[in-house]
Amino acid sequence: MILGLFETHINVSNLERSIAFYRDVLGLELGSLEQDRRVAFFWLGKRGEAMLGLWEKPPADVQRQHFAFRSSIELIRHHAQHYLRSRNLPARNFLNDGTDEPMVFGWMPAIAIYFDDPDGHSLEFIAMLPDAPKPDVGVVNWATWQQINKTA
Repeated sequence: MILGLFETHINVSNLERSIAFYRDVLGLELGSLEQDRRVAFFWLGKRGEAMLGLWEKPPADVQRQHFAFRSSIELIRHHAQHYLRSRNLPARNFLNDGTDEPMVFGWMPAIAIYFDDPDGHSLEFIAMLPDAPKPDVGVVNWATWQQINKTA
């Protein structure tokens, strides 16, 4: 019955600021803006594939949330850090250890890097890896993951 996730919605404290972020900084296509309801809808990926809804609420009603944007291994490994830096978005890894090196979740396996939107929502670029899951390795950097897969 369930084939995937089509939409997710988050609360934001300033709709115009959030529209500028998701449209102008991240490059998402604005699908609909309903000023009277203070909501904006963005297409994720190709039009009609998935959607993000932004609902303006008083700052006290905006709780930080997390969601991930599907990306590719190539983009995350070779372009994500520059992409985020060029947009003045501090990147971090899952361990939040002060570096912006993408990390691999062994149980999936997937590679990911994190950043925040203007309301502090935790956003992620993630890509599934073609390797077999290795839950026992936990979360490791790319070089460690590559070494583990050479010896496997």
